[in-house]
Amino acid sequence: MQEFDAIRPYSDDETGNAINKLVRDPEFLDMIGRFKSPTLAKWAPSILRIWVKRWLLSHFAGITRIDDLQARLSGYVGELVDHTTTRVTHSGLENLNKHSAHLFISNHRDIVFDPMVVNYLLFANGFKTTRIAIGDNLLANRVFAEMMRLNKSFVVRRNMTSPREMRDAYIMLSSFISHSIDNNESIWIAQREGRAKNGLDFTDPAIIKMFYMSKKKSGLAFSEAMNRLHIVPVSIAYEYDPCDVDKARALETHDRTGEYTKREGEDTDQIMKGLTGFKGHVHVHFGAPIADAEDNPKDLAARIDREMHANYHLHTSNLVAYQQRGIHPDSHATRDSVSDAVVTAEAWSAAEIEAAEAEMERRLDACDPAIRPYLLDMYANPVVTALEAHNGKTNSSSEHS
Repeated sequence: MQEFDAIRPYSDDETGNAINKLVRDPEFLDMIGRFKSPTLAKWAPSILRIWVKRWLLSHFAGITRIDDLQARLSGYVGELVDHTTTRVTHSGLENLNKHSAHLFISNHRDIVFDPMVVNYLLFANGFKTTRIAIGDNLLANRVFAEMMRLNKSFVVRRNMTSPREMRDAYIMLSSFISHSIDNNESIWIAQREGRAKNGLDFTDPAIIKMFYMSKKKSGLAFSEAMNRLHIVPVSIAYEYDPCDVDKARALETHDRTGEYTKREGEDTDQIMKGLTGFKGHVHVHFGAPIADAEDNPKDLAARIDREMHANYHLHTSNLVAYQQRGIHPDSHATRDSVSDAVVTAEAWSAAEIEAAEAEMERRLDACDPAIRPYLLDMYANPVVTALEAHNGKTNSSSEHS
């Protein structure tokens, strides 16, 4: 895979050396130390660094294959999931072939936890984990970049100014994705650049167009090229978003001033908050692989959106926010009619509704009045798109960050 050296993850041949370098890297040791023991990291960092190094060597020294590393990490991922969610459920995996590669195209709410929970469920159910598309803006930190390359991540270049540079980068990315699928390596990629902070999950047709770029010269029809990728729409639904207030603040700032500039280290902070913050019930729906793709990127993107929205498992937090915002007041959507019309992650008992109302009020009280409508929107909008998907309507949104 030499032609993909600029973007590809580490291979088995590189794994042992990369691990050995990381477990001796002071910055990496400090990062793990802050995660495992924040108090000791503050008061006795040098002692903690020694302990972390010994612990890492005892658990990861000698690993030379990516699959072995992921198997060893699976227990720690499971602990993280258990400590930050009430439960994780899934649906649709029965539609997938364990011996075939798939291109999982997913809605995007959390920087790292989205692909992590997808791979967690795949691994637990006997599937191979995916290679993960990650923006180069997240790889500015050298240590984090090394960790991600060891975790089967490949680079999506952003912020290119030259049309030629952009074309060449997208062709390489397209080729790498096709090469991976052809070699039975599944891919996870977000449906758009950046998280959907407002809860509106819409696929950027440019991403679908990129998939085709490496096949276009061969004369292969668009629909046939897409069929060969085995595209699987994935809907990830969080009961609560650990970064909801931060997202709402960014949206309000953008609307009020016309722009939002991230502060230094913001992505890293959001990654840690998304990983360690409380998410409640998380449900992931895996759609059936698309075998009869549309003949153009726009229509295929719209189809992915319909399937994603129709199978998004709503939580009581979504319903409570939807009712509090009064979205579409003329639709006469009550708790009962919404429950009949869309897929839900759990039964909406009176006790659950009351608990969700109390939690939503707590979150609203804790944030600035100016950003409260934005926070409600991010929880309410999935109800809107789910109802529209079931009613055969379409919508669109360009907001992302």
